[in-house]
Amino acid sequence: MNLLKNRTAIGVICILLSLLICFGVTPLFNKSVSQKTEIVRVAKEIKVGDEITKDMVQIAEVGGYGLPENVIRQTDTVIGKYASADLSIGDYILNTKLSDTPSAENAYLYNLDGTKQAMSVTIKSFANGLSGKLQSGDIVSIIAADYKKQGATIIPAELKYVEVISVTTSSGYDANTGEVKSENDERELPSTVTLLVSPEQSKVLAELEADGKLHLSLVYRGTPTNTARFITAQEKINEALYPTEQEDSTQKQAPATEGATPEQPAESGVQ
Repeated sequence: MNLLKNRTAIGVICILLSLLICFGVTPLFNKSVSQKTEIVRVAKEIKVGDEITKDMVQIAEVGGYGLPENVIRQTDTVIGKYASADLSIGDYILNTKLSDTPSAENAYLYNLDGTKQAMSVTIKSFANGLSGKLQSGDIVSIIAADYKKQGATIIPAELKYVEVISVTTSSGYDANTGEVKSENDERELPSTVTLLVSPEQSKVLAELEADGKLHLSLVYRGTPTNTARFITAQEKINEALYPTEQEDSTQKQAPATEGATPEQPAESGVQ
């Protein structure tokens, strides 16, 4: 009889629990699932490093259950930021996939003001590019083998100290920028190196690229302050090699203008 009573009690408890789940817990769960919330969703393909604009995103209403806490809910939060990962159409945007500044390899591309240029050269072999060890911010020297087919191997004065912007693989991935890759990402060998150069330096680089006989040697890797010193030293070398037109014009005009009144230009129409 005691066994029967125990079974009856257990059965009653099970029935009560099932009723509680059906009419108590389940409605609450369904209510939480059905609650809607607004989030920011990708409307156009966004590549890593892209600046996010208004037309790239949209507000979408979705179920609030199971959403990550760091999902972005307002477009003002993302517009003007930079993507730190590739985003596909329909993706939710998490704050971990945004950056206030361009990625390391693209920083200079957004700050070029016309005085310097970004130029890539091909790494013909693994050894030519320092065996894949170059990083953004490194100072390198460009070594030209058989320079201008004269049989001599030299470092052109224009390319004694050059700053590395990025090292890029054949698939377009910017490697060695100081950013840590996922453990699942396979390491690719560098294919090109992008350098920050003046217009005069770019012409010399183009010639070496065409000849296909350039090597890169690491000169310095360290603090931005010391890096700037190498760049300043190179700029002084370039100024000596390529005096500006303004300086040439001033030097030519100085003797003629001493103690004399400048003449009116012929086209001014002054009689």
